[in-house]
Amino acid sequence: MHRVLLLLSLFFCTVAQAAPETCDAPWPAWESFKKTFISEEGRVIDPNTDDLRTTSEGQAYALFFALVANDRPTFEKLFNWSEKNLSDGDMTTNLPAWLWGKNDNDNWAVLDSNSASDADLWMAYTLGEAGRLWVDRRYVALSSLMADRILSTETKDIPKLGLVLLPGKMGFTPDEHRVRLNPSYLPLQLLRWFSAHSKDPRWVALTNSSLQIITNASPKGYAPDWTLYDDAQGYLPDTDGQQGSYDAIRVYLWAGMMNRDDSARRVLTDTFKPMAQFIASHGSPPQSIQVISGVANHPGSSGFSAAMLPFLQASGFYKSSDEQLKRIADQPIGEDSYYDQVLGLYGTGWFNKLYQFDSKGNLTPRWMSKCK
Repeated sequence: MHRVLLLLSLFFCTVAQAAPETCDAPWPAWESFKKTFISEEGRVIDPNTDDLRTTSEGQAYALFFALVANDRPTFEKLFNWSEKNLSDGDMTTNLPAWLWGKNDNDNWAVLDSNSASDADLWMAYTLGEAGRLWVDRRYVALSSLMADRILSTETKDIPKLGLVLLPGKMGFTPDEHRVRLNPSYLPLQLLRWFSAHSKDPRWVALTNSSLQIITNASPKGYAPDWTLYDDAQGYLPDTDGQQGSYDAIRVYLWAGMMNRDDSARRVLTDTFKPMAQFIASHGSPPQSIQVISGVANHPGSSGFSAAMLPFLQASGFYKSSDEQLKRIADQPIGEDSYYDQVLGLYGTGWFNKLYQFDSKGNLTPRWMSKCK
Protein backbone atom coordinates (compact mmCIF):
# COMPACT_ATOMS: atom_id res chain seq x y z
CA MET A 1 0.00 0.00 0.00
CA HIS A 2 2.80 2.41 0.84
CA ARG A 3 4.31 1.87 -2.60
CA VAL A 4 0.95 2.59 -4.26
CA LEU A 5 0.52 5.78 -2.25
CA LEU A 6 3.99 6.95 -3.24
CA LEU A 7 3.34 6.38 -6.94
CA LEU A 8 0.02 8.21 -6.76
CA SER A 9 1.65 11.18 -5.09
CA LEU A 10 4.09 11.61 -7.95
CA PHE A 11 1.47 12.20 -10.63
CA PHE A 12 -0.96 14.25 -8.60
CA CYS A 13 1.14 16.85 -6.82
CA THR A 14 4.37 18.66 -7.37
CA VAL A 15 7.36 17.51 -5.39
CA ALA A 16 7.26 18.86 -1.85
CA GLN A 17 9.85 21.44 -0.95
CA ALA A 18 11.67 21.58 2.36
CA ALA A 19 9.99 23.95 4.80
CA PRO A 20 11.82 27.12 5.81
CA GLU A 21 12.34 28.18 9.39
CA THR A 22 8.97 28.29 11.13
CA CYS A 23 7.26 31.10 12.98
CA ASP A 24 5.18 29.59 15.77
CA ALA A 25 2.79 32.42 16.50
CA PRO A 26 0.20 31.55 19.16
CA TRP A 27 -3.44 31.25 18.13
CA PRO A 28 -5.48 31.48 21.33
CA ALA A 29 -8.79 31.00 19.51
CA TRP A 30 -7.60 27.64 18.16
CA GLU A 31 -6.39 26.52 21.59
CA SER A 32 -9.79 27.44 23.04
CA PHE A 33 -11.59 25.60 20.22
CA LYS A 34 -9.58 22.45 20.91
CA LYS A 35 -10.41 22.49 24.61
CA THR A 36 -14.10 23.08 24.01
CA PHE A 37 -14.93 20.94 20.98
CA ILE A 38 -12.24 18.31 20.30
CA SER A 39 -12.10 15.10 22.32
CA GLU A 40 -8.85 13.48 23.36
CA GLU A 41 -9.35 10.94 20.55
CA GLY A 42 -9.69 13.65 17.88
CA ARG A 43 -13.47 13.95 17.47
CA VAL A 44 -15.02 17.39 16.91
CA ILE A 45 -18.22 17.47 18.98
CA ASP A 46 -21.10 19.89 18.59
CA PRO A 47 -22.32 20.15 22.21
CA ASN A 48 -25.55 21.90 21.25
CA THR A 49 -27.03 18.84 19.49
CA ASP A 50 -29.04 16.08 21.18
CA ASP A 51 -26.95 13.36 19.55
CA LEU A 52 -23.66 15.15 20.35
CA ARG A 53 -22.93 14.83 16.69
CA THR A 54 -19.74 14.91 14.72
CA THR A 55 -19.80 15.79 11.04
CA SER A 56 -17.25 15.27 8.31
CA GLU A 57 -17.44 19.04 7.84
CA GLY A 58 -16.35 19.60 11.42
CA GLN A 59 -13.44 17.17 11.09
CA ALA A 60 -12.34 18.77 7.80
CA TYR A 61 -12.47 22.31 9.16
CA ALA A 62 -10.52 21.33 12.27
CA LEU A 63 -7.86 19.64 10.14
CA PHE A 64 -7.47 22.90 8.23
CA PHE A 65 -7.14 24.94 11.42
CA ALA A 66 -4.59 22.47 12.83
CA LEU A 67 -2.50 22.91 9.68
CA VAL A 68 -2.76 26.70 9.89
CA ALA A 69 -1.63 26.46 13.53
CA ASN A 70 1.22 24.04 12.68
CA ASP A 71 -0.36 21.69 15.22
CA ARG A 72 0.65 18.32 13.85
CA PRO A 73 -0.25 16.21 16.92
CA THR A 74 -3.86 17.43 16.82
CA PHE A 75 -3.92 17.02 13.03
CA GLU A 76 -2.92 13.35 13.40
CA LYS A 77 -5.61 12.71 16.01
CA LEU A 78 -8.28 14.35 13.87
CA PHE A 79 -7.29 12.41 10.79
CA ASN A 80 -6.97 9.06 12.55
CA TRP A 81 -10.38 9.40 14.21
CA SER A 82 -11.98 10.44 10.91
CA GLU A 83 -10.52 7.55 8.96
CA LYS A 84 -11.40 4.96 11.59
CA ASN A 85 -14.96 6.11 12.29
CA LEU A 86 -16.19 7.94 9.19
CA SER A 87 -14.37 6.01 6.44
CA ASP A 88 -14.69 2.48 7.83
CA GLY A 89 -10.98 2.44 8.62
CA ASP A 90 -9.75 3.22 5.11
CA MET A 91 -9.94 6.69 3.59
CA THR A 92 -8.12 5.45 0.49
CA THR A 93 -11.31 3.68 -0.60
CA ASN A 94 -14.16 5.35 1.34
CA LEU A 95 -15.20 8.97 1.45
CA PRO A 96 -16.18 9.98 4.99
CA ALA A 97 -19.76 9.54 6.15
CA TRP A 98 -21.12 12.97 6.91
CA LEU A 99 -22.81 12.26 10.27
CA TRP A 100 -21.74 10.34 13.37
CA GLY A 101 -23.25 10.38 16.83
CA LYS A 102 -25.42 8.57 19.38
CA ASN A 103 -28.17 6.51 17.75
CA ASP A 104 -31.60 5.45 19.05
CA ASN A 105 -30.02 2.44 20.77
CA ASP A 106 -27.71 4.76 22.69
CA ASN A 107 -24.71 3.53 20.71
CA TRP A 108 -22.08 5.67 19.00
CA ALA A 109 -22.15 5.04 15.27
CA VAL A 110 -22.51 6.49 11.78
CA LEU A 111 -25.99 8.01 11.64
CA ASP A 112 -25.99 8.79 7.90
CA SER A 113 -23.49 7.18 5.53
CA ASN A 114 -24.02 9.70 2.73
CA SER A 115 -21.07 11.95 1.95
CA ALA A 116 -20.82 15.75 2.06
CA SER A 117 -18.78 17.06 -0.85
CA ASP A 118 -17.78 20.33 0.83
CA ALA A 119 -16.21 18.38 3.69
CA ASP A 120 -14.55 16.05 1.21
CA LEU A 121 -13.09 18.99 -0.73
CA TRP A 122 -11.71 20.63 2.41
CA MET A 123 -10.31 17.35 3.71
CA ALA A 124 -8.65 16.34 0.43
CA TYR A 125 -7.26 19.85 0.00
CA THR A 126 -5.93 20.03 3.57
CA LEU A 127 -4.32 16.59 3.34
CA GLY A 128 -2.58 17.64 0.13
CA GLU A 129 -1.35 20.89 1.61
CA ALA A 130 -0.27 19.13 4.82
CA GLY A 131 1.76 16.79 2.66
CA ARG A 132 3.39 19.70 0.87
CA LEU A 133 4.02 21.92 3.90
CA TRP A 134 5.08 19.15 6.28
CA VAL A 135 6.82 17.16 3.52
CA ASP A 136 4.78 13.97 3.99
CA ARG A 137 4.03 11.98 0.83
CA ARG A 138 1.47 9.87 2.64
CA TYR A 139 -0.87 12.84 2.93
CA VAL A 140 -0.20 13.87 -0.65
CA ALA A 141 -1.21 10.44 -1.89
CA LEU A 142 -4.31 10.28 0.29
CA SER A 143 -5.33 13.65 -1.09
CA SER A 144 -5.06 12.39 -4.65
CA LEU A 145 -7.13 9.30 -3.90
CA MET A 146 -9.86 11.37 -2.26
CA ALA A 147 -9.83 13.80 -5.18
CA ASP A 148 -10.35 11.00 -7.67
CA ARG A 149 -13.20 9.60 -5.61
CA ILE A 150 -14.86 13.02 -5.41
CA LEU A 151 -14.77 13.22 -9.21
CA SER A 152 -16.14 9.71 -9.67
CA THR A 153 -18.95 9.77 -7.09
CA GLU A 154 -19.92 13.40 -6.36
CA THR A 155 -20.18 15.01 -9.79
CA LYS A 156 -22.76 15.04 -12.57
CA ASP A 157 -22.76 16.41 -16.11
CA ILE A 158 -25.68 18.83 -16.50
CA PRO A 159 -26.96 20.11 -19.89
CA LYS A 160 -26.07 23.80 -20.48
CA LEU A 161 -24.11 23.91 -17.24
CA GLY A 162 -21.49 21.21 -17.59
CA LEU A 163 -19.90 19.11 -14.88
CA VAL A 164 -21.10 20.17 -11.40
CA LEU A 165 -20.21 19.20 -7.87
CA LEU A 166 -23.15 17.50 -6.17
CA PRO A 167 -23.56 18.11 -2.42
CA GLY A 168 -23.09 14.39 -1.80
CA LYS A 169 -23.11 10.95 -3.37
CA MET A 170 -26.87 10.45 -3.06
CA GLY A 171 -30.13 12.35 -2.89
CA PHE A 172 -29.55 15.56 -4.85
CA THR A 173 -31.22 14.81 -8.16
CA PRO A 174 -34.99 15.17 -7.57
CA ASP A 175 -35.65 13.98 -11.14
CA GLU A 176 -33.73 13.49 -14.37
CA HIS A 177 -34.04 17.17 -15.30
CA ARG A 178 -33.23 18.81 -11.97
CA VAL A 179 -30.34 18.93 -9.53
CA ARG A 180 -30.15 20.45 -6.05
CA LEU A 181 -26.99 22.46 -5.45
CA ASN A 182 -25.37 24.34 -2.58
CA PRO A 183 -23.23 27.38 -3.52
CA SER A 184 -21.42 27.31 -0.16
CA TYR A 185 -19.98 23.90 -1.09
CA LEU A 186 -17.93 25.51 -3.88
CA PRO A 187 -14.87 27.38 -2.50
CA LEU A 188 -13.16 28.48 -5.69
CA GLN A 189 -9.66 28.70 -4.22
CA LEU A 190 -9.82 25.00 -3.40
CA LEU A 191 -11.06 24.16 -6.88
CA ARG A 192 -8.19 26.25 -8.31
CA TRP A 193 -5.81 24.15 -6.23
CA PHE A 194 -7.18 20.85 -7.53
CA SER A 195 -7.00 22.21 -11.09
CA ALA A 196 -3.37 23.23 -10.59
CA HIS A 197 -2.23 20.01 -8.90
CA SER A 198 -4.06 17.49 -11.06
CA LYS A 199 -3.92 16.79 -14.77
CA ASP A 200 -7.58 15.75 -14.79
CA PRO A 201 -9.49 18.39 -16.85
CA ARG A 202 -12.64 17.77 -14.86
CA TRP A 203 -11.34 20.04 -12.10
CA VAL A 204 -11.21 22.98 -14.51
CA ALA A 205 -14.74 22.14 -15.62
CA LEU A 206 -15.91 22.08 -11.99
CA THR A 207 -14.24 25.41 -11.30
CA ASN A 208 -15.99 27.03 -14.27
CA SER A 209 -19.44 25.62 -13.45
CA SER A 210 -19.05 26.53 -9.78
CA LEU A 211 -18.49 30.20 -10.57
CA GLN A 212 -21.62 30.11 -12.77
CA ILE A 213 -23.66 28.50 -9.99
CA ILE A 214 -22.56 30.97 -7.33
CA THR A 215 -23.28 34.05 -9.44
CA ASN A 216 -26.38 32.95 -11.36
CA ALA A 217 -28.11 31.59 -8.26
CA SER A 218 -27.70 35.04 -6.65
CA PRO A 219 -29.30 37.46 -9.15
CA LYS A 220 -29.99 40.18 -6.54
CA GLY A 221 -26.59 39.97 -4.83
CA TYR A 222 -27.59 37.65 -1.96
CA ALA A 223 -26.39 34.05 -1.90
CA PRO A 224 -28.99 31.31 -1.25
CA ASP A 225 -28.45 28.37 1.06
CA TRP A 226 -29.65 25.98 -1.66
CA THR A 227 -30.78 26.28 -5.27
CA LEU A 228 -32.42 24.04 -7.87
CA TYR A 229 -31.14 23.93 -11.42
CA ASP A 230 -33.58 22.79 -14.11
CA ASP A 231 -32.41 21.80 -17.59
CA ALA A 232 -35.10 23.89 -19.26
CA GLN A 233 -35.90 26.63 -16.72
CA GLY A 234 -32.50 27.35 -15.22
CA TYR A 235 -32.26 28.35 -11.54
CA LEU A 236 -35.36 27.89 -9.41
CA PRO A 237 -36.23 28.47 -5.75
CA ASP A 238 -35.28 25.53 -3.58
CA THR A 239 -38.04 23.46 -2.03
CA ASP A 240 -37.13 24.80 1.42
CA GLY A 241 -37.51 28.40 0.31
CA GLN A 242 -35.14 30.89 -1.28
CA GLN A 243 -33.27 32.27 1.69
CA GLY A 244 -29.63 32.82 2.55
CA SER A 245 -28.57 32.02 6.09
CA TYR A 246 -26.29 29.54 7.86
CA ASP A 247 -25.05 27.87 4.68
CA ALA A 248 -24.86 30.99 2.53
CA ILE A 249 -22.71 32.97 4.97
CA ARG A 250 -19.80 30.79 3.82
CA VAL A 251 -20.22 31.91 0.21
CA TYR A 252 -19.12 35.43 1.18
CA LEU A 253 -16.40 34.03 3.45
CA TRP A 254 -14.79 31.90 0.72
CA ALA A 255 -15.10 34.74 -1.82
CA GLY A 256 -13.43 37.27 0.45
CA MET A 257 -10.45 35.01 1.15
CA MET A 258 -9.60 34.55 -2.54
CA ASN A 259 -6.28 35.88 -3.74
CA ARG A 260 -6.49 39.39 -5.19
CA ASP A 261 -4.92 38.14 -8.46
CA ASP A 262 -7.72 35.62 -9.03
CA SER A 263 -10.01 37.08 -11.70
CA ALA A 264 -13.05 35.46 -10.08
CA ARG A 265 -12.62 37.50 -6.91
CA ARG A 266 -13.68 40.72 -8.64
CA VAL A 267 -16.63 38.90 -10.23
CA LEU A 268 -17.80 37.78 -6.80
CA THR A 269 -17.27 41.10 -5.01
CA ASP A 270 -19.27 42.77 -7.79
CA THR A 271 -21.99 40.12 -7.60
CA PHE A 272 -22.39 40.39 -3.84
CA LYS A 273 -21.96 44.13 -3.48
CA PRO A 274 -25.61 44.40 -2.30
CA MET A 275 -24.73 42.31 0.75
CA ALA A 276 -21.78 44.55 1.58
CA GLN A 277 -24.08 47.56 1.21
CA PHE A 278 -26.69 45.91 3.44
CA ILE A 279 -24.12 45.44 6.20
CA ALA A 280 -22.88 49.01 5.81
CA SER A 281 -26.40 50.40 6.24
CA HIS A 282 -27.61 48.01 8.96
CA GLY A 283 -24.44 47.56 11.00
CA SER A 284 -24.40 43.76 10.86
CA PRO A 285 -25.05 40.87 8.49
CA PRO A 286 -28.57 39.38 8.65
CA GLN A 287 -29.13 35.99 10.16
CA SER A 288 -31.39 35.24 7.19
CA ILE A 289 -32.36 37.14 4.06
CA GLN A 290 -34.81 36.44 1.24
CA VAL A 291 -32.47 36.38 -1.73
CA ILE A 292 -34.93 37.85 -4.26
CA SER A 293 -36.77 40.46 -2.22
CA GLY A 294 -33.86 41.38 0.06
CA VAL A 295 -36.13 41.23 3.11
CA ALA A 296 -34.08 40.23 6.16
CA ASN A 297 -34.88 39.12 9.68
CA HIS A 298 -32.92 40.00 12.83
CA PRO A 299 -29.13 40.50 12.94
CA GLY A 300 -26.81 37.55 12.60
CA SER A 301 -24.41 36.43 15.29
CA SER A 302 -20.92 37.73 15.95
CA GLY A 303 -19.74 34.62 14.11
CA PHE A 304 -21.50 35.96 11.03
CA SER A 305 -19.67 39.26 11.51
CA ALA A 306 -16.36 37.39 11.64
CA ALA A 307 -17.24 35.49 8.48
CA MET A 308 -17.87 38.75 6.63
CA LEU A 309 -14.52 40.35 7.51
CA PRO A 310 -12.61 38.99 4.48
CA PHE A 311 -15.41 39.90 2.06
CA LEU A 312 -15.78 43.44 3.38
CA GLN A 313 -12.03 43.90 3.11
CA ALA A 314 -11.94 42.49 -0.44
CA SER A 315 -14.86 44.75 -1.42
CA GLY A 316 -13.25 47.91 -0.05
CA PHE A 317 -15.82 48.36 2.74
CA TYR A 318 -13.14 49.04 5.36
CA LYS A 319 -15.34 51.10 7.67
CA SER A 320 -17.89 48.29 7.77
CA SER A 321 -15.10 45.83 8.47
CA ASP A 322 -13.99 47.93 11.45
CA GLU A 323 -17.58 48.04 12.68
CA GLN A 324 -17.80 44.25 12.57
CA LEU A 325 -14.56 43.95 14.53
CA LYS A 326 -16.01 46.23 17.20
CA ARG A 327 -19.22 44.21 17.21
CA ILE A 328 -17.23 41.02 17.82
CA ALA A 329 -15.34 42.73 20.65
CA ASP A 330 -18.57 43.99 22.23
CA GLN A 331 -20.44 40.73 21.71
CA PRO A 332 -17.84 37.91 21.88
CA ILE A 333 -18.62 34.72 20.01
CA GLY A 334 -20.24 32.18 22.33
CA GLU A 335 -17.65 29.80 23.71
CA ASP A 336 -19.87 26.75 23.19
CA SER A 337 -21.28 27.81 19.80
CA TYR A 338 -19.56 25.37 17.45
CA TYR A 339 -20.52 26.90 14.10
CA ASP A 340 -19.92 30.50 15.16
CA GLN A 341 -16.51 29.51 16.50
CA VAL A 342 -15.68 27.90 13.14
CA LEU A 343 -16.69 31.07 11.30
CA GLY A 344 -14.62 33.06 13.77
CA LEU A 345 -11.50 30.95 13.22
CA TYR A 346 -11.79 31.26 9.46
CA GLY A 347 -12.64 34.96 9.37
CA THR A 348 -10.39 36.38 12.06
CA GLY A 349 -7.58 33.95 11.24
CA TRP A 350 -7.47 35.28 7.70
CA PHE A 351 -7.95 38.88 8.82
CA ASN A 352 -4.99 38.57 11.22
CA LYS A 353 -2.86 37.10 8.41
CA LEU A 354 -2.38 33.71 10.04
CA TYR A 355 -2.97 32.27 6.58
CA GLN A 356 -3.61 33.33 2.98
CA PHE A 357 -4.28 31.60 -0.34
CA ASP A 358 -2.20 32.32 -3.44
CA SER A 359 -3.67 32.60 -6.94
CA LYS A 360 -3.46 28.81 -7.44
CA GLY A 361 -5.10 28.08 -4.12
CA ASN A 362 -1.90 27.09 -2.30
CA LEU A 363 -2.04 27.75 1.43
CA THR A 364 0.45 30.21 2.90
CA PRO A 365 0.36 29.89 6.68
CA ARG A 366 2.19 32.45 8.78
CA TRP A 367 4.36 29.79 10.37
CA MET A 368 6.09 29.22 7.03
CA SER A 369 7.70 32.69 7.28
CA LYS A 370 10.34 33.90 9.69
CA CYS A 371 9.06 36.12 12.48
CA LYS A 372 9.97 39.77 11.97
